[in-house]
Amino acid sequence: MTEMLDVARMRARVSELLAEHRIPGATIGILRDGQITDFAAGVKDVSTGEPATTGTVYQCGSVSKTWTALAFMRLVDEGKVALDEPVRTYLPGFRVADPDVSARVTARHLLNHTSGIEESYGDPGEDDDVYERMVANIAGARQVHPLGHTHGYSAALGYAILARVMEVADGRRWDDIMRDRLFSPLGLTSTSTRREHVDERLAATGHLVRSLEEGPILSPLGHLPRAFGPGGNVNTTARDLLTLAYVFLNEGTAPDGARIVSPGIIREMTHSRVPVPDPYMFGPEWALGLVVCDWHGQTVYAHDGSAISQSARLRILPEPGIAVAMLTNAGPRDGFYRQVFNEILAGLGAVTIPDLPEPDPALVLDLSRYEGVYERPGTRFEVAAEGGKLHLRSTLDPMEARFLGRPEQLDHELLPISETHFLMPPAHPAEETQTVAIYDFDDGAARYLHLNCRVNPRVDEEGATVHVMAVSLISDPDGFWDSLKQAYGRLPGGARWTMAVASADGTRAVNVIVHGSLDGVRSFFEDQVGAFATTDYFEADAANAVGFPAA
Repeated sequence: MTEMLDVARMRARVSELLAEHRIPGATIGILRDGQITDFAAGVKDVSTGEPATTGTVYQCGSVSKTWTALAFMRLVDEGKVALDEPVRTYLPGFRVADPDVSARVTARHLLNHTSGIEESYGDPGEDDDVYERMVANIAGARQVHPLGHTHGYSAALGYAILARVMEVADGRRWDDIMRDRLFSPLGLTSTSTRREHVDERLAATGHLVRSLEEGPILSPLGHLPRAFGPGGNVNTTARDLLTLAYVFLNEGTAPDGARIVSPGIIREMTHSRVPVPDPYMFGPEWALGLVVCDWHGQTVYAHDGSAISQSARLRILPEPGIAVAMLTNAGPRDGFYRQVFNEILAGLGAVTIPDLPEPDPALVLDLSRYEGVYERPGTRFEVAAEGGKLHLRSTLDPMEARFLGRPEQLDHELLPISETHFLMPPAHPAEETQTVAIYDFDDGAARYLHLNCRVNPRVDEEGATVHVMAVSLISDPDGFWDSLKQAYGRLPGGARWTMAVASADGTRAVNVIVHGSLDGVRSFFEDQVGAFATTDYFEADAANAVGFPAA
């Protein structure tokens, strides 16, 4: 390849795009022919105006999963763990709500996001035993979908379980394993798993962009909880991230020739794949710690990451031997990423990112097959047909909505691409166009909605008609509120938690749950928080309820 990147021109172009998208700063690196070229533009903190540099350290969010996957596969290479052995082989007490999943889930399921285990791990704290606690806390976690049935992204839990397996197999904490078994052998000096290990003089500051008019504002939160470590808390530079990419492009070797993993491990990581229900936003397949993309017939390996108002993009192109990394201190913004990467790749004579598909106006669909409520704890979507068109409605938490400057309820029109895929134009200026999959038809109705790689199962709400008010006098506030958080993630399918309020001192609480019966709510609530409170239960829509005249 003879094309040379004009770095000065590209830096100027990135500066223009940063201003257009109101992103404070970015550091970008390109790996080609074994050599890394990197540059920075913008600022790393709007409050100080200090410029971003090639040495600026960013939180790379879920790109952390690629780091963790490679470290895990080093243990596979050494025979300390196996991809297809049950997790229980290494964690004998491992248990979730489904006994079959408890016995059969493997590392491969966790690496490619097909375990289906709901992320109901409570608050495991910030101590060194955080991943041990997460595993202990999921004993009652239900299945979002059957084991191995479909792809459904796990933001934190799946890779935290992997981290605990690593700890038991290697005898050290995950943070130490990553440092000693991966970062140091790669010669990395700016990559770490703990925010407190980052030199504050080099750390990028996260920013929110609620609107283009307002521009970037400092994020109120500095970093993700430690529970996200293996799946989201690696801090790195663009150059260090491309050193990771080098290993994938060079059959498991580091730039200095050190063997990190065998060529067979790289083949396993890139060729062990499962289909992704929505193939358009990220890619049609998911491998072991990597997304597999199809760019105009060329295979590209990728991962994206979003931390607390920081974002990362990594693309590895095996055919031309190129990798591109971008770290920013706001986002994610898909439009910004596409513009920057396409200009870099075109300048190198490489393949560029495909556009999202156009809707097919000739498609005639039975819209009733898609209608329904799809949800998992903390997320609820309603798909409804109106005027011959499908709409997807979602509700934000009121506090989150106010903070982000968005309405509490959003209504998106779904434009059909195929019988199972839809284009979803933005419903708010801060949003960007996405694609959605609604699929897996059972008795004529779709079972799952796949959006942003997360899978949301259809719920049957026909039996959830009784509004039950649980009025609690709390004897142990810490135990009650910690258990209540976990209970939210274990709500029975079809039930809805519509209200949770507390007194100022936290010793009294009122919760309203919609379920099939008062006894059902009582049984569920007592199992979760009965040890920490005395609770009375009232059927809010009972026949003897007091009625008030209409205003």
